Amino acid sequence: MTLLARDTIEEIFRRLKEANPEPKTELHSVNDYTLLVAVMLSAQMTDRGVNRATAELFRKVTSPEAMLALGEEGLKEHIRSVNLYPTKARHIMAMSSILIDRFGGAVPSTREELESLPGVGRKTANVILNVVYSQPVMPVDTHLLRLAPRTGLSDGSTPRAVEEDLMGIIPSVYARDAHHWLLLHGRYVCVARKPKCDICCISDLCLKIGLSRE
Repeated sequence: MTLLARDTIEEIFRRLKEANPEPKTELHSVNDYTLLVAVMLSAQMTDRGVNRATAELFRKVTSPEAMLALGEEGLKEHIRSVNLYPTKARHIMAMSSILIDRFGGAVPSTREELESLPGVGRKTANVILNVVYSQPVMPVDTHLLRLAPRTGLSDGSTPRAVEEDLMGIIPSVYARDAHHWLLLHGRYVCVARKPKCDICCISDLCLKIGLSRE
């Protein structure tokens, strides 16, 4: 449930759009397949850390066929700096094999198909649906899970609850890019410790819940 009035919510997203008219993911990729790999690697990692690990990898591997040719041990050599890399490498190899066998090597476009892939949960599926297929969905990461309750956009305490709240209140005209605006705002402005309220474009609109205790 949101604690903000509808016109306040409208103004929040109007300002976020004004500040960043064309928001983009900060994960580096060269195509849809490499974006899926990058998102899978990003669990419990910063985008910057993933980008460092994939810089050389994506010069060699741009397709599931090339990933299988590289092999699991070869992949591990590239992603050793990534948290949980052995498990992620295993999932990426299995995912690549399934893409070839079931989807002709293409990244599928439905949530059900995406979530059928090893290592692909709801958040990863939402990122692909949003970034690749421009669907108005809401991937919820740690930044959104902190920012939405803090601002009053949601009182949810779980990713799914926050996702459902946000999807129910964000004006449709802003829905496609809302995830990026909130994520980037949480990453660079409404940070976990000492949020930068003095430079925040929505500081006068948010409820700042819990800030006195942080």
